[in-house]
Amino acid sequence: MKILPRLSLIVLLCWMTGCAKVNRQQLEQEVLAADPEFRDVLEKRQELANRVQTYERELALKRTSIERNITQLRQELSDASQNVKTKTQEIRKRMEPDQERINLALSLANEKLRAARTQRTGVTRSVAKLRKALQSGAGGTEAELKELEREASRLDQEFKVMQRHVRLLRAKLLLLKL
Repeated sequence: MKILPRLSLIVLLCWMTGCAKVNRQQLEQEVLAADPEFRDVLEKRQELANRVQTYERELALKRTSIERNITQLRQELSDASQNVKTKTQEIRKRMEPDQERINLALSLANEKLRAARTQRTGVTRSVAKLRKALQSGAGGTEAELKELEREASRLDQEFKVMQRHVRLLRAKLLLLKL
């Protein structure tokens, strides 16, 4: 018997049984009774079904193995990440004394800079008052004015040196934080 009539017979049997559950063994017996040569096709189908089932089991085993490895690798990554965070914190703590030292030096330098600025402002006022007094003839000498101007010049130089020092300390602190 050809495949088309066999297939027609199977479809007819399935249609006759409707949506009810089909007993496979009973159905095979009915088909084989009508067409004994169909046994080869059924055996081939069973062999292929067994192969498919074997491949699916192999895939399931492989999937389980890989998922187990993925879980293990994720845990290892998490552990490594935590380890790196801990080591990083320890290393950063080693820099804290240097940062604190530079912060203190920066604070002191800023205080000196403010004091120098205040002193320079006082000298500038004194120079202005002395010039005004000299112009009005109310007292003071040119020597006093020159002395105050030298003092202002000296303070300007100190101020520039202090500004460079503060800038250097800030740069050091920034480098330690990077």
